[in-house]
Amino acid sequence: MTTNATSDHRAAVARLATFYARLGPQDLGRLGEYYAPAARFKDPFNEVQGLPAIRQIFGHMFTALHEPRFVVTQQLVDGSQAFLVWEFRFRFRRFDTVTEQVIRGGSHLTLAADGKVTDHRDYWDAAEELYEKLPGLGAVMRWLRRRANQ
Repeated sequence: MTTNATSDHRAAVARLATFYARLGPQDLGRLGEYYAPAARFKDPFNEVQGLPAIRQIFGHMFTALHEPRFVVTQQLVDGSQAFLVWEFRFRFRRFDTVTEQVIRGGSHLTLAADGKVTDHRDYWDAAEELYEKLPGLGAVMRWLRRRANQ
């Protein structure tokens, strides 16, 4: 891959990171500016393909959570591959809406020649970062972790 293509991909990833930092429900129609039409998306709960399905996942996020937002802390780009390190900050709508929750994770991205994402896979520990923070279930998950570590 040429240096120019790599720098183009770096610019595309920087634009995507900025988009995520400012993402709101009104921006979901703009996902096609950053994702290829047949892009794949996978996280601990979902595995989908195509812009409408990806848009639905992000739409559900805004419905289910209070003030969700991404803070991208690192960006690594090597040719058509990129990795974003991020914090996902939100409050639960159904539980305590005062306490901000933080999930730390990363996204492995594969980019097309035009800089659009063709494959997006999120990596984060659902047990530690989410389940342990839920009322009721959290106590059980923490107990299981302690038992597993004995």
